[in-house]
Amino acid sequence: MRETVDFLLHDWLRVTELTARPRFAEHSAETFGQVLDTCERIAREKYAPFNRLVDIEEPRLVSDASGERVILPQATHDAWAAYAESGMLAAAQDHEMGGMQLPYVVEAAADAFFAKASVSIGGGLLTRGNAGLLMAHGTPAQKRVFAGNEFSGRWSGTMCLSEPQAGSSLSDIATRAEADGAGFEADPLGPRYRLRGNKMWISAGEHELTENIIHLVLAKIPREDGTLVPGTKGISLFIVPKKMVNAEGRLTGERNDVALAGLNHKCGWRGTTNTLLNFGEGKFRPGGKGGAVGYLVGRPGEGLRCMFHMMNEARIGVGLAATMLGMAGYEASLEYARIRTQGRPVGLQGKDPAQPPVRLIEHADIRRMLLAQKSYAEGALALELYCARLVDEAHTGEAAAAKDAALLLEVLTPIAKSWPSEWCLEANSLAIQVHGGYGYTRDFPVEQYWRDNRLNMIHEGTHGIQALDLLGRKVVMDGGAGLKLLATRMSGTLECAGHVPGLAEPANALAAALQKVGAATKAAWATGNPEEALANATPYLQAFGHLVLAWIWLEVGLAAQAASGSSTRSEALMQGKLAAMRYFYAYELPRIDAWLGVVARREPLVREMREEWF
Repeated sequence: MRETVDFLLHDWLRVTELTARPRFAEHSAETFGQVLDTCERIAREKYAPFNRLVDIEEPRLVSDASGERVILPQATHDAWAAYAESGMLAAAQDHEMGGMQLPYVVEAAADAFFAKASVSIGGGLLTRGNAGLLMAHGTPAQKRVFAGNEFSGRWSGTMCLSEPQAGSSLSDIATRAEADGAGFEADPLGPRYRLRGNKMWISAGEHELTENIIHLVLAKIPREDGTLVPGTKGISLFIVPKKMVNAEGRLTGERNDVALAGLNHKCGWRGTTNTLLNFGEGKFRPGGKGGAVGYLVGRPGEGLRCMFHMMNEARIGVGLAATMLGMAGYEASLEYARIRTQGRPVGLQGKDPAQPPVRLIEHADIRRMLLAQKSYAEGALALELYCARLVDEAHTGEAAAAKDAALLLEVLTPIAKSWPSEWCLEANSLAIQVHGGYGYTRDFPVEQYWRDNRLNMIHEGTHGIQALDLLGRKVVMDGGAGLKLLATRMSGTLECAGHVPGLAEPANALAAALQKVGAATKAAWATGNPEEALANATPYLQAFGHLVLAWIWLEVGLAAQAASGSSTRSEALMQGKLAAMRYFYAYELPRIDAWLGVVARREPLVREMREEWF
């Protein structure tokens, strides 16, 4: 995998060029390599050996003299300590915040090693995203006290959106935040409120890995008559620490009114706690009063806008996690196929039982399944790193380039989250299939990779939500500006590929697919009726995702052709990339016709299906 990461970063994305920018001037190809070396080593030593352990030894709740506590294996504590000590929590931050001012694309590549070694143990995705949100929307004191301690690894962070009765429908949340008496605005950590409500599906919501947990909580501030504003416009965002702190960032010794109501027992990703939290139930009474103390972030009613800053980064992180689970399964099944002997080749005279059995990898259908996994996982990794590179461009590029990068990210984020979640899960299924019956047992790791990956189509915005976002908003916003920009970028790739031997055919296929997606987009909205357009949003998401991955693979193919025959990259590595590209165009891109068919004709079946017919 390291060879692939280096190739994508340097031969394709040319990340060393970023060091010409003032923010990254202290870096070089050597420092980037050192970061990757360090993370690869920590992942190999502190994460990978314990991936099965944390799957078997789930988080458990115990009660003793100190109260209720969540117990995690010692390996999880050691992994967190090593990750925090590496400095990766603050890697992309300013030097003043203890950061390295590392490009996000290099940070994402480094995170890939942890996700592949054990996504279940987890890295710093939520904590880093939590602190990053506060850096963007918090007050100076909130940045210093909360974000600063999270970046150091002393504290950790969560995001608390969903509620038991609301699920993904954030407009229906009922958690309330009321001003904490007279002078509530004068607290040095921000306007102080008391929160009451329940939050569900909170990853890392309770543990003892860090001395404090900082929850970012969505809640509604009641109107004067005590009612809540309906919809999402009334949602505000609050910092709610597990333990109370003062303006200097020291613990006061008082517990906030945040109580663990239970642990969720999951299909996979068992090494990370997932919790139901009660805010303001009166179990703890900070300051002698009920209600969980929360500090307002930003202005009232702008909570969702602030939270999306964290959610968009989290969606790239989810896509990367799905990608690396696909990669882990691919590498495991490739190794198995190379050593396991079974069956004999079919010749013109049929099978000769007198011949010794051959290795699995010598069978064409096994190679098909391995190629599929390779095209899914390596294509998804290229997509995630491309999106991470766009983040760097949006933050540090010239004005026009930064604007284009931000717009392109708007369109690609639903794909960056959803496509690896679906197709790297399929890669994990194929990895089990390559192993045969052994793959369905716990003697091999591939069944755990599948279970861990199944979460990624659900959390941080389900597949259906990503589809509605893409077709309902992203491709039509600003008169379709994002879709037009993406088409322009693809056209640039087509122009380059058309002059390279061996790439003209896939370039023509991509051009045809781009035209079909454009036509289907227009047809879906031809009547202007959202109900008709969005009924088939998920097939549209699938087709759009395959279009994007075909483009990414053509980009990677161009880089592989350029590097082929050079002394810097192995020829086998480059030919493998080109073979995976050919696979995607031969076996995957043709799928879009069926998906786009129901979109273009606004297939009414799912809208007209009656409940009683089920």
